[in-house]
Amino acid sequence: MPKPIICVPMGDPAGIGPEIVAAAAVSPGILENARLVVIGHEPTLRQAASLMGVEPPLHRIDESCSDVREGAVNLIHLDNVDLGALRYGQVQAMCGQAAFDCIALSVKLAMDGRVDALATTPINKEALKAANIDYIGHTEILADLSGSTDPLTMFQVHDLRVFFLTRHLSLADACKAVTRERLYNYIKRCTGALKLLGVDDPSLAVAGLNPHCGEHGLFGDEEVREMEPAIAQAQAEGYRVDGPRPADSVFHFALKGAWDAVLSLYHDQGHIATKMVDFERTISLTLGMPFLRTSVDHGTAFDIAGKGQASSVSMVEAIRLATLYAPRFRRNLG
Repeated sequence: MPKPIICVPMGDPAGIGPEIVAAAAVSPGILENARLVVIGHEPTLRQAASLMGVEPPLHRIDESCSDVREGAVNLIHLDNVDLGALRYGQVQAMCGQAAFDCIALSVKLAMDGRVDALATTPINKEALKAANIDYIGHTEILADLSGSTDPLTMFQVHDLRVFFLTRHLSLADACKAVTRERLYNYIKRCTGALKLLGVDDPSLAVAGLNPHCGEHGLFGDEEVREMEPAIAQAQAEGYRVDGPRPADSVFHFALKGAWDAVLSLYHDQGHIATKMVDFERTISLTLGMPFLRTSVDHGTAFDIAGKGQASSVSMVEAIRLATLYAPRFRRNLG
């Protein structure tokens, strides 16, 4: 089997994206296991590599990706950064636009089947706004450009996988979103996503919303009123789903192998659980689109950008998971 082609948009040039891309590219196992295509501004990437003290083997290619080489960082150069005007650690419209340009091209390549998966770097929401790009973040950009509705977010850290019933909602609104219909739909979608990733006959646990799952309605009745009927309906249809399980223990047991994944009900419930296991190796996967996307789960780190201090651990892990899952995803997607 040919090595999968993993596309990496360089991210916000004023942040640590170019630095972690350059450092990750020379990390052991990356170029040995994948064909890397980086989209971005070549002088910015070279400057970032110098800051990090590395020399990735650059090979410039065009958007056809017809000359992708193994053992090289295949670079699609976009002339969208004025290096003289670049200010590390600052919100700049130029950088927001450059980051968006890289993402847009990476989506096009994925939709055209020229790359096998995306592994994305951090972008800055304020920079996007400064460039008059009306998206709140990566997932929304990817969903719109790919014509996808309500993509699934899954975190993976070591052997723990966590899906999210809700993402960027207030806690009050997230609680209101825990309905029988939504939960039932997500149980089915999460099970299907696991199958696309190559998990045979997947099992899923649903985290509870209230302490001790409400103790049968003593302090909170969402489990009894909404969650238990949804889970029972899915079980009756053959889905291997368990719960609701108390949120203070379900993630621990899933990490130990009790289930293939956990469905978290709101943003911080799952984020805290995964990041306490290993902050740097917690990777975000976006599923429910025509292509696979993995991502670092940290920001642009403007406070250290341009100083050569950025850790590439998360970028390496994002590329590694994209490399691992891409062949299975494309095969199972059909």
